Amino acid sequence: MDITKNFQVAIEKALNIIITTHSFPDADGIGSEIGLCIALKKLGKNVICCNDEELLTRYKYLDPQDLVVGVDRLKEKFPQNPDLIIVVDTNVVNRTGKKFTELYSKQDCPILFIDHHPCPESTKIDNCIDTNAAATGQVIGELILSLDLNFDPQIALALYTAILIDTSSFRYPTVTSRTHEVIAKLLATGIKPPLAYNGIYGTKKIEHMHLLSKVLASANCNKTEEVAWIVLKKSELEDFGVDIEDTHSFINNLLILDNVKVACMFRDDGDSVKISLRSGGEYDVGLIANRLGGGGHSHSAATMIRKEQDLEVIIEQCVLEIEKFLNES
Repeated sequence: MDITKNFQVAIEKALNIIITTHSFPDADGIGSEIGLCIALKKLGKNVICCNDEELLTRYKYLDPQDLVVGVDRLKEKFPQNPDLIIVVDTNVVNRTGKKFTELYSKQDCPILFIDHHPCPESTKIDNCIDTNAAATGQVIGELILSLDLNFDPQIALALYTAILIDTSSFRYPTVTSRTHEVIAKLLATGIKPPLAYNGIYGTKKIEHMHLLSKVLASANCNKTEEVAWIVLKKSELEDFGVDIEDTHSFINNLLILDNVKVACMFRDDGDSVKISLRSGGEYDVGLIANRLGGGGHSHSAATMIRKEQDLEVIIEQCVLEIEKFLNES
């Protein structure tokens, strides 16, 4: 399997290309699709990014050219029938969202996945999936370079931001020299790390700090201190007026604890509970998430469960499952 060859063959045959990512995307998927879109335009391709919904205002600075539209606005901006659909940062069509999945079902064209998440070996054969890469933005950066294209500052900002988010500021064990080789070429365009970091992390209101302090005050751990968790409630998001997108990094605060092996955040949405899992890399939280009906990376994973019991019971059962996993490992 040669993902570079898969990419070049798919691109060579296509003129009208739609790029998308998973529903409710954050900056890793958004930066990846924008960076790729700009690069393919340099090749003379007719390209647009189309997501399930319109881009959130907080990410507009990554898209000054208005390359990203929601499904509802696609025909207005891109009346052509696509020759190729590229899906980045996921390798399952239905993860692109209900609207885009329906749109795809009406197309008669190939689909190409560019991703770094785990998937069946059969999915890898004709796609561009590198599970050894630290970020989808890294994979896309390497693919762009394989076309003998140079990064420009707009591509660089989008991909640098994507990699920054996907690696939690380069803290995950999947970050390698390959990652930093791409980063070096992105920085060579003249973009500065503070520009990317402040653009994505430096846009918070004081209410964000107040919510974070409340959530961190809920921090708890098991007897061995190997499992730690925090709780975030939907009502608190409403009380503090904080966007749910700004809470994804809350869990990372637990990784600084001395003995912690697995960190969890329980987000109580009322009818359901999202369980986010993180590790420093020694233990595969993707396997834990699979046991709970979800999935993800070895260092970052999640699942969503119906709230059919009290939150305290759900937390207790989840912690017990994690302890069982750690004892088996």
